Amino acid sequence: MPADERALGEEAVFNASRIPAGVSDGDRADVDILYRISVAVERVFRDIADSPHRADVVGMGASGSPTEEIDRLAEAEILKVLSAEGVDWDLVSEEVGAVARGGGRTLVVDPIDGTHNALRNLPLTTISLALGRQDLAGVDIGLVRDLYRGTTYWATRGGGAFRDGRPIRTRPWSPKSEMVFVNLGHHATDRAARLARRARRIRSLGCASLEMMAVAEGAGDAYLFENAPEARNLRATDIAAAYRILSEAGGGVVDGHGRSLESFPITVDERTSVFAWGDPAFARAATAEGYL
Repeated sequence: MPADERALGEEAVFNASRIPAGVSDGDRADVDILYRISVAVERVFRDIADSPHRADVVGMGASGSPTEEIDRLAEAEILKVLSAEGVDWDLVSEEVGAVARGGGRTLVVDPIDGTHNALRNLPLTTISLALGRQDLAGVDIGLVRDLYRGTTYWATRGGGAFRDGRPIRTRPWSPKSEMVFVNLGHHATDRAARLARRARRIRSLGCASLEMMAVAEGAGDAYLFENAPEARNLRATDIAAAYRILSEAGGGVVDGHGRSLESFPITVDERTSVFAWGDPAFARAATAEGYL
């Protein structure tokens, strides 16, 4: 877990110095709020880390998946911070579903992305926050915070992508050094398995937002999540923040068949496969070789 001395006073440091001057005042204020939400959830995450009840199933989420105690507490903290900040954003979250709060914009949340990793003490877990309207194309701001390292990725529409205040970019694709993230397992499609066999190096982290951040900052070349049936694929809550960050970092996000996800709605009701890439040359090669 992150060191105690790093987290508690960190918000002020971020707010004062880590948002570049070119970001508009409105976006700056919104990034500040998203950041404070992420820090608050990290505190909850650390507090429950050693609890024997953190994996207890306490209900069924709006998405149809079981809700563990760790998810419930994180989501409750998000609602608490939103009230304290005095913002009227609506909320879409995996556990509570859609919450109308009177706002013209919607906060799309995965309170704990990589829950199964967290419950097994694998340090691959984030909180994912996106602010926008209606669909992925309408997402204006995305923020992903690594709950173990305390690293924060964020982006605003047209303003670039950042990791702890430093600009990040995708990297040029080189077949000799490529690294691809692929979701594998019982429900993975044959296409996912073929891509895993074709790629030079493969990683599978079990945390969609973290894998897409790896592509955004040039640590990886692409990410594929494609399960069958469709109900085993990803929701907007999993990818909305990463969609904006990776797009601003120079990459692209489509579904597993190469179709645009711009109109994919920010709800918990629909699911999609995801193919994210850093360099268009990789996407073209994948298409030519029949992986898209």
